[in-house]
Amino acid sequence: MPTFPTSDGLSLHYTDEGDGLPLVCLAGLTRDGRDFDFVAPHLSNVRLIRLDYRGRGQSDWADPSTYHIPVEGRDAVELMDHLGLEKAAILGTSRGGLIAMVMASVVKDRMLGVALNDIGPEIAPEGLEVIKDYLGRTPALRSHAEVAEARERVMTGFANVPKSRWMEEAQRLFHETEDGLALTYDPKLRDAVLNSGAEPAPDAWPLFDALAGLPLACIRGANSDLLAKSTFEEMKTRRPDMIAADVPDRGHIPFLDEPESLDALRRWLDMLR
Repeated sequence: MPTFPTSDGLSLHYTDEGDGLPLVCLAGLTRDGRDFDFVAPHLSNVRLIRLDYRGRGQSDWADPSTYHIPVEGRDAVELMDHLGLEKAAILGTSRGGLIAMVMASVVKDRMLGVALNDIGPEIAPEGLEVIKDYLGRTPALRSHAEVAEARERVMTGFANVPKSRWMEEAQRLFHETEDGLALTYDPKLRDAVLNSGAEPAPDAWPLFDALAGLPLACIRGANSDLLAKSTFEEMKTRRPDMIAADVPDRGHIPFLDEPESLDALRRWLDMLR
């Protein structure tokens, strides 16, 4: 199992597959490198590097006070150092996109380009409330099959998703145990997020503007409750060169193997080669 040591003494898991353009994939808030399982088979001529953040997946759990975006960005840079990568492209889903923007403000010279999956410099309050509702809580449901059935019914903004996909999602989100379902991440991530929410939200547009000069793509679920249409339009106004895609029948977040997502990612990757 490939791991690397962080500067504060953790062991973090990652995967490193393929040859070509180095592409570091940063997952959503509660997720891990498996977040990119659906898109991976469709990406060619890339070296696909996926990080399990601290407290997620197969990585060490940590002091919850370190479950913050700047620290997770530092971990991503330390992974690049571990692999001997001077530069890499970043594909960031949700939380991963926020990390990518922070990285651009600090280590832009290490980045080849950024692709954002359903995230921008403003987070819609209604989407944030949904996240706070489930974060760190084990569901009353007791099996992957029950979770898959429930997600098919309650996932706002999604349509035309095969039943098998919801089962795959359930298997990534929870472990099945004799006592029911267990989270695949440290439940104390909830404390870190709620505590940070007690502070006034910073203006993140300067972080988005820090992406200037980097090839940029943004994929949005057409029914997203986290990346508002108005924010997406402002992003396009500020970056008219940004490859932008609205994915129909998707909320937060697109799976990235939709035709619209793949077209945007391939055009973005072509800009980097």
